[in-house]
Amino acid sequence: MGCIREILEERERKTLSPHATLSSQSRGRLRAEVECPLRTAFQRDRDRIIHSKAFRRLKHKTQVFLSPTGDHYRTRLTHTLEVAQIARTIARALFLNEDLTEAIALGHDLGHTPFGHAGEEVLNEIVPGGFSHSEQSLRVVDILEKNGRGLNLTYEVRDGIVKHSKGRGEIIPTLPENKAITLEGQIVRVSDIIAYVSHDLEDAIRAGIIKEGDIPDICHKVLGHSHARRINSMVSSVVTETQNKDGTLSIGDDVLEAMLHLRNFLFERVYFNPVVKQDFEKAKRVIADLYHKLLEDKSLFFKLSGQRKFKEGKERAVCDFIAGMTDRYALDLYKRIFLPKPWIIF
Repeated sequence: MGCIREILEERERKTLSPHATLSSQSRGRLRAEVECPLRTAFQRDRDRIIHSKAFRRLKHKTQVFLSPTGDHYRTRLTHTLEVAQIARTIARALFLNEDLTEAIALGHDLGHTPFGHAGEEVLNEIVPGGFSHSEQSLRVVDILEKNGRGLNLTYEVRDGIVKHSKGRGEIIPTLPENKAITLEGQIVRVSDIIAYVSHDLEDAIRAGIIKEGDIPDICHKVLGHSHARRINSMVSSVVTETQNKDGTLSIGDDVLEAMLHLRNFLFERVYFNPVVKQDFEKAKRVIADLYHKLLEDKSLFFKLSGQRKFKEGKERAVCDFIAGMTDRYALDLYKRIFLPKPWIIF
């Protein structure tokens, strides 16, 4: 009887779809490693991501609303878990590799900044060469984790992580360079938008920013009138249409149109809402001031970061440090550096 990993790899060959990515056929890692006797290559990647510091910090990073006091608002961590669950559901229904799918989903936002997309926008404006959270996520797993050694993930997981982002672009990309090389990676990209258009909508209703009745009629008609029904409609369409297209990732035209309407509605009524946006502008000022201060004060940066030298230039080092901060750490550091302390009189 072979080792457990070999048994699992054989099970994949026998049970998964011809469109699935087999762990035994991975393109490998940046640095060669001895295979684990218990886990497949993609299982190891998933475990490494879950045990990483960057993954733990996601619990204190903004999804949409900055430092919400309510217990039920999403954070970047809960968003990540919802993406992973949706992606696994689709992957299982299509008989794809769930371990690969889950690893990509759990790692896709590791490089996200504090204060959500507000942090990403300001770093993109002030850092030489710009900033992208998807590229930063890849940098986290390749370089920054484990004190510069990185997680040494497989090529397939790394590819899915860096190609998950879409902004307001195509949900299913047409250009090959924007499309993950695996169907599992492509599924994570779609699952990301299914997750956020659903839960950001729910959180915005909870916050009183919008009401259920404000949602465009086409979204109600095609996707449904509840959080659960909307997710089910989108997931079911992905599974059915992809099966009909023989493994080419697809979404029904009516569902895709409704998703685009819903995403545009969220940008116009939630993400660009003056009440939400004014907090984002304040957050951007916090990030910008911290960035410039740490660039100017090298000794302060070394003290806070624990680093001893700039390996790739000070701009890159400071950017990495700030991008890795949680919301609360960034705010606390801002207070310590820029706000006066009460004078104690004895």
